Parts: sequence; C-alpha cells; structure tokens
Amino acid sequence: MRSWSIPAGRLFGVDIRIHLTFVFLLAFVWFTQSVTMGAAGAMRGLALVGIIFGCVVLHELGHAVVANRNGVAVRSIILLPIGGVTLMEDVGQHNADSAHDISISAAGPVVNLVIAAISGAFILAFLPQVHLWAQPFVHANNLPRSLFWGNVFLGGFNLLPAYPMDGGRILRALLAERMDYVRATRRAVAIGQAFAMLLIFLGVWNTWLMLIGFFLFVGAQLEDRSVVFQSVLESVRMEDVMLTGFSTLSPADTLEDALHKAVHTLQDDFPVVRGSDMIGVISKQRIVQALRVGGNGYVQSAMVRAFEIAQGSDSLASAFRKLGGRGLSMIPVVDQQRLVGIVTMQNLMHSMTLLAETRRLKKQQEAGN
Repeated sequence: MRSWSIPAGRLFGVDIRIHLTFVFLLAFVWFTQSVTMGAAGAMRGLALVGIIFGCVVLHELGHAVVANRNGVAVRSIILLPIGGVTLMEDVGQHNADSAHDISISAAGPVVNLVIAAISGAFILAFLPQVHLWAQPFVHANNLPRSLFWGNVFLGGFNLLPAYPMDGGRILRALLAERMDYVRATRRAVAIGQAFAMLLIFLGVWNTWLMLIGFFLFVGAQLEDRSVVFQSVLESVRMEDVMLTGFSTLSPADTLEDALHKAVHTLQDDFPVVRGSDMIGVISKQRIVQALRVGGNGYVQSAMVRAFEIAQGSDSLASAFRKLGGRGLSMIPVVDQQRLVGIVTMQNLMHSMTLLAETRRLKKQQEAGN
C-alpha cells in the first residue's frame, strides 16, 4: 500500500501520503461532473472531494494524535479513494491494551462529530440560506451543507460495530477483556461481515452501499487473516528460523575486501564483529555506495552502528515488528552476549515455509505413532 502512494507533507509529525488510485477518483469526478454540469460543476465536484478528504485526514490525525499519547508510534497516514488508513507500529497481541484501543479508535469519529457540531452551529447562526436540513445532504452544489453532513456520516458510520471500522475495533477491545485477542478479533470480524452483507443487500437500491459493503467485507477478511498470522508468529521462536551459517566482517576489513566477500555469499547484510563483540551492521548496497563516493576505505567508516539485538527465545512476531516498523534490515540473535545467528527479512518467508512443512511432517509422524 505504501509503495503505491506518494508523499503529501507532514502534519503533527505524521507523514501524509496519497495513494495513486486517488488520482483515478479525481479523474472520475472531473469527467462525470463536467459532462453534466460543465467546467464549473467539475470544479465544485473536486472541491467536494477536497472537503470530504480533508475531513478524512482530520479523522485519521485524531487516531494518530491519541495513539502517540498512548505510546503507539504512528508511521504514516495513507489516503485512499474509500477513506484513510493510519499505519501504526504493531505493539503485539500480548501488549494490547483495551482502554488504549478504545480511545484510539474513538478519536477519529469524535473529530468528525466535533467538526459537524461546529460547522452546523455556524451555518444555523450565520448562513440560514444553506438550508441545513434540506436534501440532498451531500452535493457539489451546496458545499457548506456537505461539510456538515459529510462529517455526520463519517463519524456515525465509523462508529458502527462492524470490524474493521472504528466501532468494530471498539467492540473487539471490549470482547478482548473477556476472551483471548484472536477469538475477540474473529468474533468482531464475523459481526463486521454480517454488516457488510447487509450493506451489499441494500446496494440493490444504492450502488454506493454495495461498494462500501464489499470493501468492508474484504477488509474484515484481511484483518482476520492478519491476526491469525500474527498469532502463529507469536508461537515461533527466533532460534527456529535464524541463520546459523553466516559470514561476518571485521571493522578493519577494506571495503574492496568486503565487496569481494559479499560477491561470494547470498547474504545482503553482514554483522561487523571485533573479537567476540558485534559493533555494527553493513549491507552490500552500503558497501557499493561507500566505494563509489569515497573510494576504498575501511568497513568501520561505512557501517551502521545503530542496531537492535534479540534473544533466541524471542518470538518471530517481535522480529517482524522490528524489521518492518523500524526500518531494520537485519536482527542479530545473541546468547550470553555471543552472536549465534541473524534474522533478515530476506530469509524470513523462506524459513516460515520450511518451518510449516517441518511441523506438518512432525504432526503426521506423531499421528502415525
């Protein structure tokens, strides 16, 4: 999702990105409005899209601000044609906090309802000609009324207990207080899919409801698979998948020697070791860049000194969070301060496939005995 989006600035320290499919939405609005209402109508249509997506950005920023206050790092906000997605650091199922989940989930709809209350009060007091209660509620011909009702619909719809909507996440948090996280998620997903089927049925009379129901159903299914996958990762240890046969570099190695060693191995990332101590990490790409920029030097001058370590007993889920959430390329695995293995994103999926096959064969042997 992130790779198909472009940066659009930062707000409150959070990266705002626009998904490329959003361009198709703008083109669709411009074409349909210009055909029926001319160039002026097309401009008003784009202005309406701008208002709705501005409200979506504020909705997602509400999630981001409250998440940061609760100690959950926010990576970015991605705007899609069907709304926004706030990408947060995965804290893990064992560290999930129901109160924090509820406050983070509720923040977005609350922002929309506050905007609706303020704009509605302003319109009633100073713009009675807008006719706040007249239909259609959301239309390019009446942008102030669309601002009010757009936020009412965004806030109210997101509070529906249909996972993965905000209301569904609140429901999952409440269920998680009485059952384990995976069961709570699957229960919330089932309720969300029931809502989605209802919206798809109502789509017989309104195509937009059918589209929303479809995306809601798919989103709930993806969330369900993601949580199940995470639960499997929590049961796998780093020692089960770490590479034990790996090459290391010395800080005194020259970059040309390091590149020569890199050519003869499948590793992309190398621990830099002095004696028995690991002091840094360097990648093939960084070796090549350093050679191009400064010529032949020493590995010590080009290595990255900031890295994290893990224990063999740590879960694989923690490795995914570190690799994906913190932009790391490799995690060294240590035992009593001694480097015993490495885990990279490159080998994780391959290792998971083999591990799953190993476990399947083991179960078959146990069943046969």
